[in-house]
Amino acid sequence: MSATAAPTTQKRDTATPAVRFSQVNKTFGQVKAVNDVNLDLHAGETVALLGPNGAGKSTTLDLLLGLRNADSGTVEVFGTTPARAIAQGRVGAMLQSGGLMEEVKVRELVKLACDLHPKAYPVQRVLQNAGITEIADRMVNKLSGGQEQRVRFAIATAGANDLIILDEPTTGMDVTVRQSFWATMREQAAQGRTVLFATHYLEEADAIADRVIVLHRGRILADGSAAEIKAKAGARRIVFDIDGQVDEAALRGLPFLTSLSVSGRTVRIQSTDADATTHAIYGLGLYPRNLEVAGLGLEQAFIAITDAATAEEAAR
Repeated sequence: MSATAAPTTQKRDTATPAVRFSQVNKTFGQVKAVNDVNLDLHAGETVALLGPNGAGKSTTLDLLLGLRNADSGTVEVFGTTPARAIAQGRVGAMLQSGGLMEEVKVRELVKLACDLHPKAYPVQRVLQNAGITEIADRMVNKLSGGQEQRVRFAIATAGANDLIILDEPTTGMDVTVRQSFWATMREQAAQGRTVLFATHYLEEADAIADRVIVLHRGRILADGSAAEIKAKAGARRIVFDIDGQVDEAALRGLPFLTSLSVSGRTVRIQSTDADATTHAIYGLGLYPRNLEVAGLGLEQAFIAITDAATAEEAAR
């Protein structure tokens, strides 16, 4: 197909999952990078994949893209193998690994991606969507890190993909470009495409994803909306200021306490029963000022969930 031809309209099968992992395992030596994962992703979902380093995020994406084979279990993309789905032009990927061709102009590289895509968009449209029209005639080896990320995004969206996979996509992007990037991704999801992204920016996952999956040592610890993930952490945040010297030892004796940090005269607490903990604070004879009690943010919930899993494993 010509790079300037309109992509073929294809009716999407909404009954078949965009992605299906069935009892998938992948081991490297003694490390279980993917541990009995069962997962379905559906058309139109924007899904954030979260996890600390070594959680299995990259291996999961590699299996999904056919870059690695599972030791056991099956990985399906639109009801077929990853390789076949990619060959059909149904999958676009933006990965951290792998470099860009350097001795070419940005426009030439994007045009090559369009020429190779079975359902390509016009080159100019791809450049505009990625926000790189103004650098289209620049050599790739003269780009900044953020500009390189936008070029990778252009290559990943050179055609009408049904599934877009993004690995730490906004690394190196400034705030304005990042906002524009996610606006484009919302448009993709609104058109029925599935967007899966791995990120360390938890505020992005909270703001962008309608589904969040937390991985830890190859296992899925949590899977739901950001609000559901926060609720799963089972704790609330208490913040207040106190006059005078802070007695940390006394504060650590508070009931239902799961974490405590003190910065100057500001105390930050996580509690599984905020009412009881707050009552006990007054019971210590303290008079908290600027008292705030709220649910955990996604970052705090993520830390609480993964820390609990680590503690559970250590106790075995």
